[in-house]
Amino acid sequence: MDEMEWIHRHPKAEDLRVGLISWAGTYLTFEACKNTVTATGKSLGRRQTWEILVSNEHETQAVVRLKSVQGLYLLCECDGTMCYGRPRTSHHGCFLLRFHRNSKWTLQCLISGRYLESNGKDVFCTSRVLSAYHMWTPRPALHVHVILYSPIHRCYARADPTMGRIWVDAAVPCLEECGFLLHFRDGCYHLETSTHHFLSHVDRLFSQPSSQTAFHMQVRPGGLVALCDGEGGMLYPQGTHLLLGLGCNPVRGEEWFILQHCPTWVSLRSKTRRFISVIYDDEVRAASERLTPMSLFQFECDSESPTVQLRSANGYYLAQRRHRAVMADGHPLESDTFFRMHWNCGRIILQSCRGRFLGIAPNSLLMANATLPGPNEEFGILFANRPFLVLRGRYGYIGSSSGHDLIQCNQDQPDCIHLLPCRQGIYHFQAQGGSFWSITSFGTFRPWGKFALNFCIELQGSNLLTVLAPNGFYMRADQSGTLLADSEDITKECIWEF
Repeated sequence: MDEMEWIHRHPKAEDLRVGLISWAGTYLTFEACKNTVTATGKSLGRRQTWEILVSNEHETQAVVRLKSVQGLYLLCECDGTMCYGRPRTSHHGCFLLRFHRNSKWTLQCLISGRYLESNGKDVFCTSRVLSAYHMWTPRPALHVHVILYSPIHRCYARADPTMGRIWVDAAVPCLEECGFLLHFRDGCYHLETSTHHFLSHVDRLFSQPSSQTAFHMQVRPGGLVALCDGEGGMLYPQGTHLLLGLGCNPVRGEEWFILQHCPTWVSLRSKTRRFISVIYDDEVRAASERLTPMSLFQFECDSESPTVQLRSANGYYLAQRRHRAVMADGHPLESDTFFRMHWNCGRIILQSCRGRFLGIAPNSLLMANATLPGPNEEFGILFANRPFLVLRGRYGYIGSSSGHDLIQCNQDQPDCIHLLPCRQGIYHFQAQGGSFWSITSFGTFRPWGKFALNFCIELQGSNLLTVLAPNGFYMRADQSGTLLADSEDITKECIWEF
């Protein structure tokens, strides 16, 4: 079988949402209890997140509506006051969005011609004369662990820690070097590699963020972004090797990248500790003792369904075929590529759409034979492209705070949780300083433990997981901002985006 060309997936709708920051540094905020919209938000949360719905787009402007996470629209009334609800006419709630060279947006009411503005607290549309008060800075609201895809070169950005460079040459984003952390600080962005180095203005990686690693970001609806230094320089791939660096002459729009949530790639191991691998084009066997690119699978799962698709680096999906054999020759919409997943203490059990469980046959082939699962049908699963986790819950990111000695779950800036694999599906959590996570008798956490504890990770979606803490309870986000492990059942507060 010929290798399928890797097809880039368009970003999900939730990855295209943005926050809008006023001239005063506050966010456009949906006030559910007041039936109004303000600019009082100090950080980017659910009430500060907006989906940009485009009805007509040109190079420098677009006609849009702003839709909140709650499903209601930003509306301008005749007297210039702002509220939310459902549009009453075809143009009600429509704005002319203009993209400015300073990376700012303006939103002009299509009916009245007045601009959306803020006084630092209230939001209104009263003036037709453009000023600095009408400028809004868009901030992508997707998770900070991202990949950058060049639609012109049809490749992904890849950090090279040995050379201290970033290249745009990865055909498949299965390596941890393709993942970056996008930090937003003081109105600028810092791009951090998986080895915790930062892209700079001088074409080499820095060990710490600084003014030399700060970039402005131009944002377009649809996930397109461009990074610039604010002085005319743009980041784009250069030369025959596509080195990512600053320049002044991008051609054909090569400065634009699609910003997307970092996908989840995993490896699977049988009870004999051999990796499940694609060999001979499309055969799938537990034959390799070493991890190879053909032992990696993209984990694609809808959080609303307990089924998963496993996409091989050859571009095809695992699928059950004749004689119950599992082959790597499936296509995205085939029913035979969907497997129901079950979890047992961090190990995954996969059930085909025909009811049989996947296991390893005596000849090492992956087969859907068993009517009941046993040890042969349990697979160890490990992250293949994530040496660390960044977790976001209902109230913000997990991180430390100078005002608390306990780990918090409502932070705007996250901490990295470094993963030390212990057993299949079991990890030790290591804080950024090298110490381990510890747990108190109250189910709270501190980041300076001396001894490694076991945390069990179970995937609940393409980028969603739950964590079973050492005390036997699920880790959850508490509204107080303190991270807790006290839930016997999986609730919404136990689901973490990573």
